[in-house]
Amino acid sequence: MRVFLPDLAPFRDLTLEGVTPVYYSRDALPEGGADGFVLWFLPEAQRRDLLSRPGLKWVLTLTAGIDHVVNDLPDGVQLFNAHALHDRAVAQHALALVLAAGRGLHRFRDAQHARRWERAGAMYTLEGRHVVVWGFGHIGRLLEGMLLPLGATVAGLTSRSTPDDVNAALASADDLVLLLPRTPATRHILNADRLARLPRHAWVYNLGRGELIDPDALLHALQDDALGGAALDVTAPEPLPQSSPLWTQPNVIVTPHVGSTTDDLIRRGAAYTARFVEAVRTGVDVPDPVQTDRGY
Repeated sequence: MRVFLPDLAPFRDLTLEGVTPVYYSRDALPEGGADGFVLWFLPEAQRRDLLSRPGLKWVLTLTAGIDHVVNDLPDGVQLFNAHALHDRAVAQHALALVLAAGRGLHRFRDAQHARRWERAGAMYTLEGRHVVVWGFGHIGRLLEGMLLPLGATVAGLTSRSTPDDVNAALASADDLVLLLPRTPATRHILNADRLARLPRHAWVYNLGRGELIDPDALLHALQDDALGGAALDVTAPEPLPQSSPLWTQPNVIVTPHVGSTTDDLIRRGAAYTARFVEAVRTGVDVPDPVQTDRGY
């Protein structure tokens, strides 16, 4: 089995029985085709080139999201993602943002930069706080397990939730965490109407995709004090333009799409690849492929 692998030391160190590794980088693509393609961050042109190679049967993207792959995936090629690599980090990042908002850390950081000893502003704990997780999958369940011991209650919304379910959940939310994938159905799923259903004190946290939120509606809600605040690990577009007024909103926290980032991600990605390739080679414990129409 011939497999395209990233030309990175942890991948070159792998011993893969029955596999001929063929290494690629953004600066050097190999010749010929392959049975499999393990995709690590690669520019669009190079990614499309390798996806078009003959003989391709499967693609493993070492990301949770698939929107960078799905439109160029040849017919008949199975797509797998690696959400297990990222679930815990994203859940912990979401928890960190929820805690930071509750303790006012964004305000204190601003005050620190201005050399002000300032204690003004709302502060609360998660005791009795109701958190709605929209996109209640692997990450959502991990996040629930972190929130419950801190006294929060958690409700999950899934693709099976009805519009009435969504409206009722939004009206009850102290915190709304978005973990949805980007699909045509989820674009601007949090629009002006749905933002207006949230309590005025509620915070919105987006760790899914930037396109989930109508940015103009979000900005208006923040500026009109119709929302407690927002913490955004993802934006549309990315990077967030320097001209965006979201940068200077006092009740906004921005992190640069690092929710899944860890210092050991490449090493863990290589180890995950080894397990996955062995499963494909033997046909034992092969993960389910992504449902491309659903985005996960």
